[in-house]
Order: sequence, then structure tokens, then C-alpha cells
Amino acid sequence: MKTRFLIPLLVGGLFTAAPVAAQSQDTPDAENGEATDTETRNPFWQVSVGGGHYMVRLDRIASISRHRYLLDGAVVVDEVTVDTSGQALARFYHLAPLADEIGDSSAGRIAQRGRQIIEDAAGRAGTDAHRMVVKKYPDTTHARSIEYRVDSAEQLTTIYDSLRAALERGRGREVVVPR
Repeated sequence: MKTRFLIPLLVGGLFTAAPVAAQSQDTPDAENGEATDTETRNPFWQVSVGGGHYMVRLDRIASISRHRYLLDGAVVVDEVTVDTSGQALARFYHLAPLADEIGDSSAGRIAQRGRQIIEDAAGRAGTDAHRMVVKKYPDTTHARSIEYRVDSAEQLTTIYDSLRAALERGRGREVVVPR
């Protein structure tokens, strides 16, 4: 008699455990800084980035783009832009010293050492200013522009790929970019 009740309980437990296991695969891996991308049931594309959160209805996205450019001859900007039918333009970008792009090992080592010094100083000061959006008033202050900065080109790729998937499939997505 007890066995009749135990079997449905075990089978029921298997079916409830499967969705939980699938969800746990999409949790952010903050240890290594990888961004995660998860499909959602709502009609929004959203991203959480250190320093903020952005959300837009899929039917409000007019276009997306990803491009790279050289800023002031010293910094390579890799940028994803989300154009909407509203009044705001969202920009997500990653900055890298030109030395990283050149591939010269001595210039790359110098750039890496400089980043490490800045990271260490920021840690001692208890700030993350080195990760914030960079603006120079009035040159880079854009009306109706929302900007987010990410730590790596890989994180930016996750954001762009998520946007493309959301638009192509017509399904909401949520990206989490850990700091």
C-alpha cells in the first residue's frame, strides 16, 4: 500500500527537478566574469550591467549594430548600439588600448601592467571608477543616450548575440554581466 504512494511521489519529483536543473545552467558565473543570456517569457530584452539595468520592449527596437572605432588615436572602442522607437539610444561598449590591437608584446605587457596598477589602486580606494562610462563634457555628452561599459569584448559579444536572437526569434531575453 505504501509503495503506490511512493512511486508517484518519486516520478513527480523527477518532473519538478528537471526545470530547476535547466534553470541552474543559466545562472551567471561571476567567478570568471562571463556574461549569461537567458530566454524569458516576457516581450522585453534586458541587460544588467555593473552600474545599471536596461530594458526595452522587443517591438520598440528599430535596429541594432556593432562596430569598432579608434578614439583619439589611442583607444579602440567596440560598441553595440540599440536604436529604439522611443527617444533613447542605448550604447554598450568595451575600451581597449591600441597597444592591445597592435600585438606588440612589449606594448601589450605595458598596457597590461597599467591596467593592473589602475585595478589595484581602485581596489585600495574602494571605487570602480575605472569601470565607469567615460565622458568628456561637452564633447561626449549625448542627449538621449544611455551608455554602459563592460569589461571584455566577450561580454559585449554576449550582449550583441542576445539582441540578435531576441529580434530574430521574437522572444524576450535577459543578459547578466557580472562585475
